[in-house]
Amino acid sequence: MIRFALATLMLCSGSIVLAQDSAAKVQVFGGYSLIHADTGGLTGLGLSSVLRAPSDTFGIRSNFTGWTAEGQYNGNRWIGIVGDFGGHNNAPITALKTSGVTGLPSESEYYFLFGPALTYRNKSRLTPFAHALFGYERISLSASTITGLASPVPSAATTFDDFTMALGAGLDYKIVRHFSVRVGQLDYFHTSLNLDKFYGSALGPGLFQNLSIRQKNLRVSAGIVVQF
Repeated sequence: MIRFALATLMLCSGSIVLAQDSAAKVQVFGGYSLIHADTGGLTGLGLSSVLRAPSDTFGIRSNFTGWTAEGQYNGNRWIGIVGDFGGHNNAPITALKTSGVTGLPSESEYYFLFGPALTYRNKSRLTPFAHALFGYERISLSASTITGLASPVPSAATTFDDFTMALGAGLDYKIVRHFSVRVGQLDYFHTSLNLDKFYGSALGPGLFQNLSIRQKNLRVSAGIVVQF
């Protein structure tokens, strides 16, 4: 009888430990994302000089809004594998209000990253995590014709692929059993785009020199997490 009681106690204890150690095997995240882009040394004044326009013609945009999504498989309650993908769109070159310039090209970028994630799960509703993700992005400029200058400037459609890395951390807040809110996620978002070639392919070879070939960007994301 005593042996039976001890065996029952051990089984219950093991079940409790297993329950405490369990975590959802799969979780998905989707939401809003903003990238604060490193312009790589490109300035409105420099672009105006290259295109032989007045110095107050162009500006350079550094914030790009978009979306991001993740799928994560958890090997245990601490370690998981993440697939991260997303996209952002905006016009990197802006026209100052008094310039009268129109027809600026728009930019789109899409990326896919993959890597490990470390999550600290406890009894609290707050779940912090960190990840190191690696992959590539595809960035494109649309074809257009910039007008309002002394002579129209054609911009050719341009697409480049480059290595991308996201090192960051974030915080999820549990609402109910399977749903959480990603309160915030901040990533150092490294890209390796040769901006001389990128803008040169669009606006003319040899026009741009000494722009960055590596960019130190920041990505901020927030949204909903669903666990299965």
